[in-house]
Amino acid sequence: MLELSERRLGSWERQGLAQRLEYYTFADLVLLRSLIRLTEGGASPAKIRRAVTALRKQFSLMQDPLKELKLFCDSGRIAVRFGDATMEAVSGQLLLNFDQAQLPAMLSFPKQTAHDAMKAAEAARRFESSVWFEQAVELENRGAPHAEVIQAYERALKLDPLSTGVLVNLGTVHFHLKNWDQAQDYYRRALEADPRYALAHFNLGNLFDERGDHGKALLHYLMALRLDPDYSDAHYNLALLYQSSGQVMRAVRHWKAYLRIDPSSTWAVIARQELEKLRRATVIEGARRAGGESGR
Repeated sequence: MLELSERRLGSWERQGLAQRLEYYTFADLVLLRSLIRLTEGGASPAKIRRAVTALRKQFSLMQDPLKELKLFCDSGRIAVRFGDATMEAVSGQLLLNFDQAQLPAMLSFPKQTAHDAMKAAEAARRFESSVWFEQAVELENRGAPHAEVIQAYERALKLDPLSTGVLVNLGTVHFHLKNWDQAQDYYRRALEADPRYALAHFNLGNLFDERGDHGKALLHYLMALRLDPDYSDAHYNLALLYQSSGQVMRAVRHWKAYLRIDPSSTWAVIARQELEKLRRATVIEGARRAGGESGR
């Protein structure tokens, strides 16, 4: 698959860059592809080892940078790509790419002002925060211990205190641990950072619903829908909430809205069952009332 010779693979195994394996998972193939790319870019085994060691120090929760990061060789240096940003692996410095036509303009730039320096430092912090955020999500997806996940999110939040994604995800981790007060605090901080963040309202609705405060749950679900009228999960939860409180017509309206947005999922099957249940209950109630009136 990789057109990799046994001789080169054996060399990497002896140098500790790759494990000697009988069977290879997809992640193992990703590691070998990274080594091929770095070697073709001119990186020596020693340089790759230094880069891997440095990245493990910078991202202490990362198990194997060659599997988990997008590494490539840039002008003789090993770099990491995160979206549109690039960082040198060994030094941790951000790298900026300019084409040849930009160089004369760069040479005429004035010296960096204090404001420019502050903006650059802020950009670097946000970049590092995004790295920790991605690492936290990866840990969460792997089912890592909650303490490790929370630690990674908190590192990201320390670098970017207004990151709504980090705040909401931290809130959700605490929600699942039933740490209600911490979860509520993180969700509210996300709304302070972005008052139009529908997901934060939805999650607060779930939290209050779980705690039995249906009035506040209703308020936040409705706020989520005001910000995003096609928020299917908010329609679903509102339908359940209205149905449990006997507000049949409102429940029917939100079940139908949910099915309009999501007509084919497993949850849509449940929504149709609930709608049919309400229809039957309405028919029975109508018949009962009609019988009572005729008896009088």
